[in-house]
Amino acid sequence: MTIAEFIYDSKEVLGDSNAGALARLRIRLCYLVRHQKWVDLNRPTTFNELVQRRKLQNRDMRMVTLADKVAVKVLVAHALGAEWVIPTLWHGTALPDLPDWPRPFVIKSRHGCNQNIYVRDDNFIWPVLQARAAKWMRQPYGQWLDEWLYALIPRGVLVEPFVGDQDKLPIDYKIFVFGGVATHVQVHLEREKGHRWIVFDRNWKRTSAITRDPDPAPPKSLHHMLEAAESLSRGFDFVRCDFYEIGGKPKFGEMTFYPGSGLDKFNPIALDVAFGRYWLDAGGN
Repeated sequence: MTIAEFIYDSKEVLGDSNAGALARLRIRLCYLVRHQKWVDLNRPTTFNELVQRRKLQNRDMRMVTLADKVAVKVLVAHALGAEWVIPTLWHGTALPDLPDWPRPFVIKSRHGCNQNIYVRDDNFIWPVLQARAAKWMRQPYGQWLDEWLYALIPRGVLVEPFVGDQDKLPIDYKIFVFGGVATHVQVHLEREKGHRWIVFDRNWKRTSAITRDPDPAPPKSLHHMLEAAESLSRGFDFVRCDFYEIGGKPKFGEMTFYPGSGLDKFNPIALDVAFGRYWLDAGGN
């Protein structure tokens, strides 16, 4: 198969524009490298394929606001209550000359993912952290994976209090919601070192493959998290809502529309198929 045939082997999602063709090519090649198979963008059946198609054809501007780590807090506080929201200590475009926030605290980008700095004590060199945050501001986020919405979020940096227990990051409960129904919870453990995750259904039955980890107990506030995720996700065929539990109380983390950019492998692969079916049944992009 030639490159031309590879790109144009079926109807273009974005028409015949060069930009659309290049985006399609990038997505197909990234998917091939990661999953060792071709992605079907026109008749997607798996979750990860549907994420790729969403990148190409879904331009719902609501997603931009909900992925904005500053703007979404206002909406969540209105929908669920202020007690669900981790407070923002500061936000702007460049870190100030001196950090006058109580330790520990977290520095993160407003417009990207996996751009975090955890400041637990006074053992840091502030200009180095300023330089890291400034780099986030200079570099566009999401372009190379064609996650278009991140380019529309105002670039910025925010600071939040550290909400972990004894300087350890809290467990991250990532709830998959299809058509307004929360079906599964992806539990992320030890995100700084030895990061791994386990998938449970909403009744806390493990659905991912067996690992060395025993099943963690469900959070006390699981029912409230599921209800909150369904409330926030109303009107979307799919969105993932992330939460923490601090002192037995649920806290909102973020909303994600491209989990893993559709490049993370499920174990077992059957989950990729099952989640794809849930998504298609909910309207499929």
